[in-house]
Amino acid sequence: MAVEQLENGIFPVQHLEIAIRDGVIAADSPIEDGQLQPASLDLRLGSEAWRVQASFLPGANMPVDAKLAKFGMHRIDLTNGAVLERGCVYIVKLQERLNLPTGTSAIANPKSSTGRLDIFTRLITDGAREFESVADGYEGPLFAEISPRTFSVLVRPGSRLSQLRLRRGVSAPSDHVMESLQSTVGLVHGVDHTDIRDGVALSVNLDPDSKSGMIGWRARKHAGLIDVDAPASQPVDEFWERLASADLTAGGLVLNPDEFYILASREFVTVPKDHAAEMRAYDTRVGEFRAHYAGFFDPGFGMAELGAEGTRAVLEVRSHDVPFLIDQGQTVCRLVYEPMLAVPQTLYGTAGSNYQSQGLRLAKHFIQD
Repeated sequence: MAVEQLENGIFPVQHLEIAIRDGVIAADSPIEDGQLQPASLDLRLGSEAWRVQASFLPGANMPVDAKLAKFGMHRIDLTNGAVLERGCVYIVKLQERLNLPTGTSAIANPKSSTGRLDIFTRLITDGAREFESVADGYEGPLFAEISPRTFSVLVRPGSRLSQLRLRRGVSAPSDHVMESLQSTVGLVHGVDHTDIRDGVALSVNLDPDSKSGMIGWRARKHAGLIDVDAPASQPVDEFWERLASADLTAGGLVLNPDEFYILASREFVTVPKDHAAEMRAYDTRVGEFRAHYAGFFDPGFGMAELGAEGTRAVLEVRSHDVPFLIDQGQTVCRLVYEPMLAVPQTLYGTAGSNYQSQGLRLAKHFIQD
C-alpha cells in the first residue's frame, strides 16, 4: 500500500515501515528496528550540537541553520559523547529527515524516559512557527532543541530523546466519539466521574501507595550526571527524594518553584489497539504548573488482555514562578485520543516495556525494585 492511499489517522508501525521504504522518512544512517514503536518512530541525535543563547523558532521561510549562524554560541562534537549541562539550551540536527506527501503531517514528543529525566526537548523544522509540529507536505531536516532542567546528561550520536508520529489528514475525534469509547472500552477507570471535554481529564493522585507508602518523587538538586543510553545505571536515592503523607499540607502537596516532581494520575488509563493518545496541557488558568513533558501513549497501553493490571499515567510536574498547592483529584491535563490508520502489528508492551502496569515509575536509567 502506498502512503498516498491511506485514510485519516495516525500511522501504525507497518505504515511507518512503508514510509521508510518509500523515502517519506529518510536518515543519514539506516533506520534500526528498535526505533520503530507501535505508533511512532524514535529520532536519533546527529554528530554535533550547538549551544545557543536562547530557545527560538526560525519563523516562516527561515532555515534553522540560518538562525544558528546568528545565535549559535559554540559547536559541540558529540562523536565520543558530550555532556549537555543543566540550565543550558542546545540545538542538535537529527539523523532523520522528512519528505512528506500532501495530506501528511507529523507531531513529536519527548520519549517517556526523556520526560522523566526533566530534559526539555522539542522538535524544530525549517520555517517552523511552532514546536513539535511538522507541516503538511514538509520536506527537509529535523532538529531537536534540548534543555536539561534538573540533571546534566551525557549524549552521543544515535541517542534517542524524542519520537515522531505521522498523521494522515485531520483525525481528532469528537467528544461524542470519546464518550462512546469510554462506555464501550473504558478509556479511564478508577474514579467515580469522568470529564470528557476536548479529551479525557486526568487528575493527580496523592493517596499513598499501599506497598511503599509513597505519593511521589522529588528530584534532588545538583545531583550527578546521567548517561541517557545507560539503563539501570544510577542509584535512585542519589537523584530522588521519596515523598509520603508527611509531605502533604492541608491535604495537598506544595510544588516549590524550580523543583521537579514525579506523580501519578488518579485514573487508570487504557489506550485501545485501534487508537493512539497524547497527553496535552490543561488550561493554565487553573494552576501555575506544567504537568507533563512526554505525552505519547501507544495502542495497547494499559490493556488488561496484554497483561497490564491497572496502569496509571505518570505526571512530570514542575511549578512555574510561585509555590502552588496541588490537591488530591485536581485535574492537571487531558488525554486526547486519535484513531489509527490500522491496528499496529505490534502493540505496546507485547515486545517488552519499561512502563506497562506502571505506578510511580522513574525513568529506566535508575536501579529500581
